[in-house]
Amino acid sequence: MSPTHTYQSRLSWSGTTGDGYDSYERAHRVVVPPADGEFMLSSDPAFHGDAELPNPEQLLLASVSSCQLLSFLAMAARSRVDVYAYEDDAEAIMPEDQRPMRITQITLRPRIVVSPAADLDRVRRLVARAHAECFIANTVTAEVVVDPTVEHA
Repeated sequence: MSPTHTYQSRLSWSGTTGDGYDSYERAHRVVVPPADGEFMLSSDPAFHGDAELPNPEQLLLASVSSCQLLSFLAMAARSRVDVYAYEDDAEAIMPEDQRPMRITQITLRPRIVVSPAADLDRVRRLVARAHAECFIANTVTAEVVVDPTVEHA
């Protein structure tokens, strides 16, 4: 039987919702064991959240982007493609006119710099394969589009 990976998080919030929707505190603490420390989250400012804190929608986007990066780097390393840099300007779209509301599209725009000896078409194929094998992208129902720019150093 193949191993199963289990992940945990612990979330805590305190306050009161007694004064209605506009008044309660959206900030809350999250811990993701075994990592040390905690971090604060809030809701999107459009939903009365704190703009100074990340929100769940941003973390979902960051998770998809991070998974694509890590999947790609693993494939590149296994394929002996030397990657020098990877940056992603990702975007998530959540239309307000849908019920239930949800993120419908995630676009990743990685800019990848590789060794001058690397075959750029091969690198693009690795990007596509990494997307197909990305655990998080395979989990979400939103359309995930990967639009890479690949260049030599």
